[in-house]
Amino acid sequence: MNEPEPDTNTPPDALMLMGTHCPYCPSVLKALQALVEAGDISHLETHNIEEKPEIARKLGVRSVPWVRIGPFELEGLRSEKEFREWAIKAAASAGTTDWLDELLSSGNISKPRELIKSDPAMMDALLKLFADPDTQLNTQIGISAIMEDLKGTDTLNAIVDQLGELTQHEDARVRGDACYYLALSGNSKAVRFIKPLLDDSDANVREIAKESLE
Repeated sequence: MNEPEPDTNTPPDALMLMGTHCPYCPSVLKALQALVEAGDISHLETHNIEEKPEIARKLGVRSVPWVRIGPFELEGLRSEKEFREWAIKAAASAGTTDWLDELLSSGNISKPRELIKSDPAMMDALLKLFADPDTQLNTQIGISAIMEDLKGTDTLNAIVDQLGELTQHEDARVRGDACYYLALSGNSKAVRFIKPLLDDSDANVREIAKESLE
C-alpha cells in the first residue's frame, strides 16, 4: 500500500481501546500520540476495557488494541506509518475501498456486511474491489459471501445495471462472477445481460450463464 500524499483537510479524531495486560497496547498508544503531536490526528480518546467493559460491548470489540481513526476501525499491532496512512485517508474522505479490502482479506465478513446494509453507498467500494482482476482470493471469497447474503434484496437489485456492465469485463473471472450475482438478484432485467454470456469465449463463464438462466 502506497503512502498517500498529505492532505490539507481537517485531521480526524481517533479512539483507542486498550487493556492493562495487552502487550501491544503501549506501542500502539505511543504511535497514536506521535500522530497527535504531529497534527495528523486532532484528538485521541482512550479507554481501558478492563475498567470500562461496557464500551467494548457497545462497539462490538472483542480484542485489543483496537483503534478507530475517522470511520476506519483497525485491530491489532500497527506501526506509526500505517496509522498515519489511515489518518490521511480519513482526512481526505478516501480509503473506503482499501479498508474493505483489508477487512475481507482477513476474513472479517460481518463488518462489511453490516456497513453495506446500513449504507448502500458502500456497495460502490465493494464493486470497485470486485472489478479489479488483481483483488486477492480471500477478498473475492468475502465479496461472494456478501453477495449471497444479499440475494433478492433491494441492495442487490439496485446494482443490476452495474453488474450487467461487468459481464463485458475483459477478465473471465469478473464476467463469471457478475453473471452469478445477477442471477442472485432475481431481477428479470438481469436476463438480457446473462444471455450473451452463453456464447462467451470462456467455457466456465458459459457454464455459469447456462446455470444462471436455468
